[in-house]
Amino acid sequence: MGVDCTLFQQLVDLSTRFRPSGRSLMLGRQGFKIEPPFAKSYEKALRRAGIEEKRFHFLQEDGYAETLFRNLGLGEIETMDYAPYEGPVIEQDLNEPVPAKLHNEFDFIFDGGTIEHVFNVPQALENVYKMLKPGGRFVSANGMNGWVGHGMYQFSPELVWTFWKRKCQCLVHICAGIHKIPGTAKPLNFPDAAETGRRLRLKGMIPEGRMYLHYEIEKTTAKARTGSALQSDYQMKWADA
Repeated sequence: MGVDCTLFQQLVDLSTRFRPSGRSLMLGRQGFKIEPPFAKSYEKALRRAGIEEKRFHFLQEDGYAETLFRNLGLGEIETMDYAPYEGPVIEQDLNEPVPAKLHNEFDFIFDGGTIEHVFNVPQALENVYKMLKPGGRFVSANGMNGWVGHGMYQFSPELVWTFWKRKCQCLVHICAGIHKIPGTAKPLNFPDAAETGRRLRLKGMIPEGRMYLHYEIEKTTAKARTGSALQSDYQMKWADA
């Protein structure tokens, strides 16, 4: 997957709120090109952020996305991939534990649709957590709806609140469903079921077409809890019982 117009908009917004001071990493070597039907949407996102450069300022000749991240102030981003054919900086199978030398190394990690292609999702998420420094941010956009057959999985917002907030004790800055096509639908912001007291009810609320589960978390200095990640509404029922 590459950085499309919708993900470009999210990265531009992120650049107004967060600048990594150390190493940055993207999972998979993501591509970036301008989608002509949405040309004005790129420019609008840049103007909203107070960025004067045009959309072409963020392109690079080989079609990959390192220039995009650099020019948005998100770092000299390194790439991690399973296979060497796209020239990643780090070759790593996310199904397996990352080596200790990569623990607490990155201030920013971006997943623009890689983990949905990894069979061992718990291990992949654990790898991200271990590689991220306290105070660092992880931004993910993977298929939530409409992507059947694209990867091995589609993801639920419950995964964000259960794994990242309760098990890893991270701060969740964004947990939303966003449409792949800009302007198709407003983002759906997903609350934490453990705080609302009930499971999400989304029948009739998900628009047609491809939706991303887009989230942004910040690692804290608190240690991850031991044991399994358990779904929040069941935990509440068990506690009440």
